[in-house]
Amino acid sequence: MTRIEQTFATLKQQNKKALIPYIMAGDPNPVVTVDLMHKLVAHGADVIEIGLPFSDPMADGSVISLAGERALANGTSTTQAVQMVGEFRKSNTTTPVLLMGYLNPVEIIGYDKFLELCEQNGVDGLLLVDLPPNETDEVLSAKLADKNINQIFLLAPTTQSERRKAVLNRGSGFIYYVSVKGVTGSKALDTDEVGRQVQAIKADSDLPVCVGFGIRDGASAKAVAKFADGVIVGSELVKNFADVGDDEAKITQAKANILAKMDELRAAIDE
Repeated sequence: MTRIEQTFATLKQQNKKALIPYIMAGDPNPVVTVDLMHKLVAHGADVIEIGLPFSDPMADGSVISLAGERALANGTSTTQAVQMVGEFRKSNTTTPVLLMGYLNPVEIIGYDKFLELCEQNGVDGLLLVDLPPNETDEVLSAKLADKNINQIFLLAPTTQSERRKAVLNRGSGFIYYVSVKGVTGSKALDTDEVGRQVQAIKADSDLPVCVGFGIRDGASAKAVAKFADGVIVGSELVKNFADVGDDEAKITQAKANILAKMDELRAAIDE
């Protein structure tokens, strides 16, 4: 089993739901990321999702897009972002880490070199937003399986039946369900509709289903956790770094705000 699969198996035995925070690698600067990853685990993270900075992030709203711009401005490359996972692995060999990003930087590095980099640094899952499931077989699927890395796909309210079937057939680890018709940070969360969609996915797949986009607080996390296997929260955490610049006091306060939100989410999910 991969670390992701083992984590969800353990959580199921414990009758618990996964809390999956998202942060952007290198935001607000490269020094912050690894320390913050460890603190996220200490405050209840079951899986960590790391954003790979990219200049044209089509699925992301302004909060995460700007985080990527800050990371790029501070010199964080895709390779450096993956190496941050390796640094995290020096003292944490159990918490799964998922990379979320876009295809262009991977193609520039080269698939084989990128996957080797992921394996060397202890990456457990890969979600490439703009790589369709029906185009992944030749370049990634078998190679990821050989390296014990899960391939995660998005399902959305607007996903057509053919693509939905491909996602359920080719995905592993868990299904990432996008709860809203929009980009990250959207406020239009209808938990009743999300519940119906998650139930339909579960009827067709044994994979855990985790819900992201639009979850902002303990109340929304608790509502989603009633039917989903995990809750993914990104913009609500990342927004704290928006205006900190290089001010160490502001960075420290931003991290404290993020961890306080983690405590709120963890408590709500576990109720």
